[in-house]
Amino acid sequence: MQQQTDNGHGANQFLKGTLVLTAAGIIVKVIGSLNWIILSRVLGGEGIGLYQMAFPIYLLVLSVSSAGIPVAISIITAEKAALGDYRGANRIFQLSLMLLIAMGLGFSVLMYFGAGWLIELRFIRDARAYYALLALSPAIFLVTVLSSFRGYLQGWQIMTPTAVSQIVEQLFRVATMLIFAALLLPKGIEYAAGGASLGAGAGAAAGLVVMLYYYWQLQRDVAEKERLLSGIFPRENAGSILRRIIILALPVSLSSIMLPLVANLDLFIVPARLEVAGYTVEQATELFGYLTGMAVPLVNLATLFTAALATSLVPAVAEAYAVGNAERIKLRTAAAMRLTNIVTIPAAAALWLLATPISALVYHAPEAGEVVRVLAISVYLLGLHQTTTGVLQGLGHTAIPVINMGIAAVVKVGLNWYLVALPALGIKGAAWATAADMGVAAFLNLYFVYRYTGFRMDLGALARNIFAAAVMSAGIYVFSGAASGLLTQTQTTLAAMLAAVIVYAVVLLLLGGLSERDILQIPLVGSAVVRVLSGLGLLKS
Repeated sequence: MQQQTDNGHGANQFLKGTLVLTAAGIIVKVIGSLNWIILSRVLGGEGIGLYQMAFPIYLLVLSVSSAGIPVAISIITAEKAALGDYRGANRIFQLSLMLLIAMGLGFSVLMYFGAGWLIELRFIRDARAYYALLALSPAIFLVTVLSSFRGYLQGWQIMTPTAVSQIVEQLFRVATMLIFAALLLPKGIEYAAGGASLGAGAGAAAGLVVMLYYYWQLQRDVAEKERLLSGIFPRENAGSILRRIIILALPVSLSSIMLPLVANLDLFIVPARLEVAGYTVEQATELFGYLTGMAVPLVNLATLFTAALATSLVPAVAEAYAVGNAERIKLRTAAAMRLTNIVTIPAAAALWLLATPISALVYHAPEAGEVVRVLAISVYLLGLHQTTTGVLQGLGHTAIPVINMGIAAVVKVGLNWYLVALPALGIKGAAWATAADMGVAAFLNLYFVYRYTGFRMDLGALARNIFAAAVMSAGIYVFSGAASGLLTQTQTTLAAMLAAVIVYAVVLLLLGGLSERDILQIPLVGSAVVRVLSGLGLLKS
């Protein structure tokens, strides 16, 4: 019954979308990592440097260009679809698409003709980055338009188009980067960097073709329903629609701008305070690289699932909110928080225990292990923040997560200033400050989730997750010690990670932390997994 569970199509669609986006995120990350290795060999440090000078400008302009509108499209589309107002959903998309086309085109032109100005005024120190800026400018228009289609289809809780388009986009992006970087290298390193930058536009164009196909399919499916229900819902004024979109989108846009802003504050504060702690300029730069270039990306990689979960959660909550189903909102919030705990608690424990060998395996820099270990708790805190942000955005409270991020950023700046300058902490102080930043934002979000949904964390389930993660950690410790004399460090680390997943899953099953219903909701393999586990006597229904 509804008051007991949120099963059926809605719940299954919600989990399916999350898993599809997670799988796509992993594939995109793997392709991107391989590309970066090959591209670094083609361009060398100098060419990569030129590319990296232009790319942050592109990302900043892109965040302003899309302005959080795709999230707003997702929210309002989910509301309209839940009510059966299919014509209203289409009207929302058409108006927002026109707005994004205008913004994307305007910012593309601005970046193209402003590239020389950026170099003349020394915002970019090396004039050779000019060609990379020119090559990236068309991508702003294409990615902005692409994001509108993704937001619309996500509003219908259809995540497969986004996943497929992300993979296709990355494949075309990588192929274009490598081909044009190699072709233009004989003309000079600046042309090769420009050639590599063409990948962003080519990838976005390919992704847009994919999204247009899925959009056409959706429109064909809902056309008849739209015709039958066209007279039931009044035609909404374009001005009121655009006002609603802007009200929802503006805070999301501010949050996307806040992330690079906080990163720049770290750049100004952390190296300088490391020097106060007694480190040389070279040592401070190296330690800062361990934090921002190694530890933080590992945390982001470990939270791919919760990032996908948050994306799926926005339209799922918005749909329930539109029909006034408070119980369904609470149930979907509880399900999302439960999944967050199941995934991020063991990931945080494993990263804490294997910090040094993972740093050696991924970066060939075991020295980064200390920073990674401190930041490991951030896997849970960031996952919690992402999930609660998804809930609040789905409820239409898009400004609250941004305000909470601002409060957390102030805390982070203060802690960075004090802790990093302590010789006993140094860069670990910055890691603690980063963890505190994520924790403050997450728990402030959690308070507002409780306030608007009545959701309370299930402490019994949380305790089971923690206990299973503790048993898993003990298993990793014993296994690593036993295998160290038999396997190489890389083999030991990979085997320990695989063993950790198995031990955690088995312990959680034995504790009743995973049910048959949970596993059946896993797309494609759920039924087969249930049969195997039932045969082994590990599954509780």
